[in-house]
Amino acid sequence: MNYCSSCGATVTLRVPEGDVLPRYVCDRCGTIHYINPKMVIGALADWEGKVLLCRRAIEPRLGKWTLPAGFMEMAETTAEAALRETQEEACARVELIDLYTLVNVPHIGQVHMFYRARLPAPVFAAGTESLEVALFDEADIPWGEIAFRSIVLTLRQFFEDRATGQFQFRTYDLPPLGQY
Repeated sequence: MNYCSSCGATVTLRVPEGDVLPRYVCDRCGTIHYINPKMVIGALADWEGKVLLCRRAIEPRLGKWTLPAGFMEMAETTAEAALRETQEEACARVELIDLYTLVNVPHIGQVHMFYRARLPAPVFAAGTESLEVALFDEADIPWGEIAFRSIVLTLRQFFEDRATGQFQFRTYDLPPLGQY
């Protein structure tokens, strides 16, 4: 960050008085600019034992499969974000069941949250950010073509929980690749 979004003056990276972390502080108006993690919200939609996946039409991970998900917008709840992203990417309307996984990805400044959801009918299509959308049985999931590790974690947990019939909220912390 070079300039203040409030007044346009230059900013300096420093620890503001009363804080413990470096922040961009405006040299003219004193505005402290906090840079916080981005929220990625999505839905794991189930229809008759199959899950809804989208093949990405955009970077990052163009052509790879993912759950319908994306960045949360201002003035919406996490549930609203999950519903909106599913509609945008899969042209599908779902019924949210519960928040299922929360995956911290601190090395890229993101938090990924996925809701379990029910697809009331197999009505879906590729949205503008998807090349195709399909329902997959567990045995047919293209595991080597999944776009993000948070999706792999969520899907694997879902199939484990489905086998026992016991679904519960889970949190994960994803380290950078190569650090486990």
